Order: sequence, then C-alpha cells, then structure tokens
Amino acid sequence: MPYSLRFLPGDVTVKVEHGDNLLTAAARAGIYIQALCGGEGLCGKCQVHIDQGRVHSGSTAGLSAEEIDQGLRLACTATIGSDCVVTIPGQAGEDGQGLGSQPKTTRAISAGAADRIILPWSVRPPIRKLYVELPPPSLTDNIADTERLLRALKQLAPERQPPQYDHPELIRELPHILREAAWQVTLILLECLDSGAGERIIAVEPGDTRAQFYGLALDLGTTTLSGVLIDLNSGEVIAEASRYNAQVSYGEDVIARIIYSQKTGGQRLLQEKIVASINAIIEEVCRRVIISPSDISLIIAAGNTVMAHLLLGIDPRYIRQAPYVPAVGDFPLSKAAPLGILAHPSVRLFLYPCVAAYVGGDIVAGVHACRIHRTKKITLFIDIGTNGEIVIGNRDWLVCAACSAGPAFEGGGIRYGMRAGTGAIEDIHIHPGTLQPMIITIGNTNPRGICGSGLIALVAELLAAGIINRRGKFITDRKDPRIRRSADGWGYILVHSHDTGIGEDIVITEVDLDNLIRTKGAMFAGYQTLLDYVGLRFADLDQVILAGNFGAHIDLERAIAIGLLPDIDRNTFHYLGNASLLGCQISLTDRERFGDRRAVSSLMTHLELSDNQSFMHAYMAALFLPHTDLSLFPSAIATEASHRIKLFP
Repeated sequence: MPYSLRFLPGDVTVKVEHGDNLLTAAARAGIYIQALCGGEGLCGKCQVHIDQGRVHSGSTAGLSAEEIDQGLRLACTATIGSDCVVTIPGQAGEDGQGLGSQPKTTRAISAGAADRIILPWSVRPPIRKLYVELPPPSLTDNIADTERLLRALKQLAPERQPPQYDHPELIRELPHILREAAWQVTLILLECLDSGAGERIIAVEPGDTRAQFYGLALDLGTTTLSGVLIDLNSGEVIAEASRYNAQVSYGEDVIARIIYSQKTGGQRLLQEKIVASINAIIEEVCRRVIISPSDISLIIAAGNTVMAHLLLGIDPRYIRQAPYVPAVGDFPLSKAAPLGILAHPSVRLFLYPCVAAYVGGDIVAGVHACRIHRTKKITLFIDIGTNGEIVIGNRDWLVCAACSAGPAFEGGGIRYGMRAGTGAIEDIHIHPGTLQPMIITIGNTNPRGICGSGLIALVAELLAAGIINRRGKFITDRKDPRIRRSADGWGYILVHSHDTGIGEDIVITEVDLDNLIRTKGAMFAGYQTLLDYVGLRFADLDQVILAGNFGAHIDLERAIAIGLLPDIDRNTFHYLGNASLLGCQISLTDRERFGDRRAVSSLMTHLELSDNQSFMHAYMAALFLPHTDLSLFPSAIATEASHRIKLFP
C-alpha cells in the first residue's frame, strides 16, 4: 500500500512504499538533504524532523536523547512506516518558504508500457515431450526398434509428418532404453522450424517424464552472464541467476579478448571460461528447484558476435580487422554437451543470429522481444554499454549501428568509477547555494566510488549548479573548498576521505568529465547519424526503448540534460530491461515467436560508423553539454538562460 510523504518547508508530496528509505525517497523526488556518508548513518548531516507519521530508525549518530524525543531522525537510516510529514531543518528562507528544497525535475524511464511493446506470448515451445507406450516385439511382430517407435507415432497422430531421428547417437541408446523402460518412454521432439523439415526426435527417456520439462534462456554478456530457468509446461520462470563472465580476467572488452584469443591456447581458454560461467548458472538454477542439469531440454542464448564466436570455438580475429567480417552470422544449431556445457547429451543450443561484427545476437534478441519489426511506429532502440548498439526502424525497415562509446558508464576511464554494487554512488543532488552534495549509495553504505547512473546525475548537477561549463570545465573562480586543483587538474570533491569506505577523497576531475562527455557524445552521434541516413529527425520518433540493466537506473531528465538522450516528449521513452534475455525467454516458450527471430536479422541493414564522416561530424558537435546545437535541446535553452553567468563566466 503506498504512503504519502510530505516534505516541508517546500511542501512537496510524493508517494512511497512501506519500508522505503527516507533519504532515497527524497532523492527520487528531487529534494535536497545534506548527506555525505552515503547512508551509513555516521556523518549525522541528514537530520530531519518527523512532524507526523511513523518511521523506523537505525543509527542516530550525532543526535542526543532530547533531540530524538523531539522527533529528529537521520534520513539515511529512517524507513517509512505510514503517511508522514517531514521538515528539513535549515531549509526555510526569511519568507518561510523552502530554501534549496524545491524539487528538481527528475524522472525515471517508464517501464509501464513494456507489456504493450512486447505483447503476450503463448506457451507452445519449439520443443515438446510425448509419452508413448509401445507393444513389445514378438516372433510375429519383430520389426526394428526405430520402425516400431515411428509406427506408434504414426498411430498416435496420423495427420503429422513422421519425425526424423538423430543417427547414430539415438539408435545406439534406443534398444536399451526401450527394454529397460518396459516399452514405456517419453520422446523429446524438436520442431525444425528453420529448415521446414518437421520434427526431430532428439532424445528418448525411460518412463513418463512429461512433468519434468525445462528450458534455459541465456544472455551472454561481455561482463555478466544471466540465465532464467523456465518450466516449459507452464511458461513460468522458476529460477534465475547471473555470474560475471570469467573471461573478464583476460580483457574487459571484446577487442581485448580477440587479442588474447590469438595467443597460444588463448581461444581455447576463453571458450572454457565462458562455458564455466554458463555451467555455474546452470548449477545454481538447478539447485534452487532441485533438478538435474540433464532435465534441461533446450537452451536458447544470445550474445554479441564475439561472445558467440568464442563460445562455439570459432576464431574471432577478423571481426577486429577491417572490413570487420565475422566468420558466421547465422549460427548453426549445436549440441550443448560437446561444448562442455552441463546438459543431457541431446540438448540443443540455439544462438540468435548476429548482423555484423559489433551488432550481435543480443541486439537481434532485444529487437525481436519488443517486436519493432512488427510495428508501424518509428522506434529508436538503444543498448548503452562499452559498445553502444542502436537500431532505428519499424516493420518496413531497420537500420542498425554500433559505436564504441567507451566504458565510462560502467566505471571504466573514471578514476573513482565502479560498476553498480554496494557502496557505489548512484544518485547525487548538489545544493545550488552551498554546493554541498547529497549522496545516495547502493546499499546505503559508505561511498566507495561512483557508478554510471551516479555519473549522469553528477554531471547534470555540476552543470545546473554552475560548477562546470558546457565544455565540462570547472569554473575556477567559484570560491568553494570542494573545487580544487591537484596533479590531475581541477576537480570537485564528492566525499571527503573520513566519510568514504576507501580512506581517501572521492573526486571527479576534468579528465573524468572528458571521458564521460566522449561516451555520451558517441551515443548521441550514433542516433543522429542513423536518423540522418534514413531522412528522419528526432521529432519523428514514436518511441525510444532503452535496453540493458543500466537503463533501469538512468534519470531521464538528467540524461537529456547532459545530451545522452534526445530532448523529445518524455512519454516516448520506455525501459525494457535485459531485452536480450527476454528475447531468448520468448523464443524458448513460444514456437511462433521463435520462428520469427530470423525475420529480424534479415530486415536489419548495418551502417558502419568507424569511417563514416557524418558520424565524425556529429560526434564532434556532441562534445558539449548537452550539445553545440541547443536547438536539439529546447529544454536546455531555458536552463542556460537562467544560468548564463554561471555557465559562461
């Protein structure tokens, strides 16, 4: 049940859920409360007065017993237990109105329309189990075991085309299984939708095993692998797990891994590492529901082009060399067990097809999941990462590209950058008058660094507070102790050493800002180049879909303010989550959608950006906050007007 949380003196009311953290709720509402320790309850700066309602408190560091009796609490350790009215001390001006507590415009990207984008899918997998009871052979009925089996299937479904069977693996096992199971067996039949060859018998199991029918969907990420175990009888997700890709130790990005694969034994080692990561996921999901890995009947996976090549043991070297050609785009149906994957020997592994060297099956799976190829709406699909992938189009055409955005949003190239994890600063507000930060960390603990969503928030706040200008340079005549010069150049101290979890100041520098501006510039230039290529403008977009876990934490207004996302109707934006994994899940469950996946890759036209002059021009123009052409960012024009003295000293 949602509660009402009212902040005074600014008189801002927001909806919260039971148990929500008070400081985090304030940050989501754009309300500034001084908070330096990230939620550990140690600095005692985030004091608030509970006027009405019930909150549950943790640490009360810095508060006397008398202050506690008077209703003072630390916002970072307080959780909401009812409708509340909260006053932020020291925030009232002479007129009694809020001073610095007026909400800043923030907006999470909507996931509400995701169901309408994806549309329901049926539970009719491309694989099925069929229980068969065969008459035992006799001297008068002594046909071969395979013919006996096919005869029984023909009697069960005379209208069906007889299935094929694997040879010779299936035949080797069949006589023993039939007799040990007293001629009562369950067949696993795979629909050969791509070849039009009907069904194929891929396994025979003793007894009636129809109740144990599972499939695994896998997203083969460069950094993280994610998997969901699905009950194929019901279509329900019954377990999920994720693991770091063990290849990370041999290179953080795909280029580094291609290079490593060329070393002696490198390709084999990288294959072993990704298989080990897959097996760890399989073991975890099977342990959670107490089944054996051999109970999994089908695996459908998607990954970028390099990950798919390395998994199948295919040399990826030419992906890195101009003209950037992968060995294969439409991956063959493979058996999982020979690759080293923990599975029944019969289990097949389907990999989503890739389009180009750096537009892989993960993007095809994402586009497939949200059915861009079936809608008339002009759609921009974005997956922000080290290698940012972009797709624009609808049911008539699709154009895609990849741009090397760099690792800034994943913590790379930023001195105190880190991936989203405990202690990562994920949200920031800066008081426009005092320039003091409000720090929110993952896990409400001492800050250890800053993750991608925190970086977006930080740059937007620095710009809005007039601490940096549109070139990402510090305005050095601001006399504030947090703005300082060091061996690394000018920077802003986010958290002093005594409030961090690493024992040193956490600082954002101009070098960090340059790296982030280049990353956001590459992404925006990619959108603009694709739109120009097809003769469209941002205003022509009907929907923008952000995929990937990163999109869940992006503040839409701030992402637009720094020029990462286009400045268009906010209701146009939707967040889809791990679209790659979702595409695999849909294909695993719905045979019609599964058969439709190749239509996506065949419709996609790839535009190479690495030597595209239009992209380079757009990239150079995007190396400002938000852009050199403010007509592309109408909401920034008013902001610039109100801060002209601060931004252009």
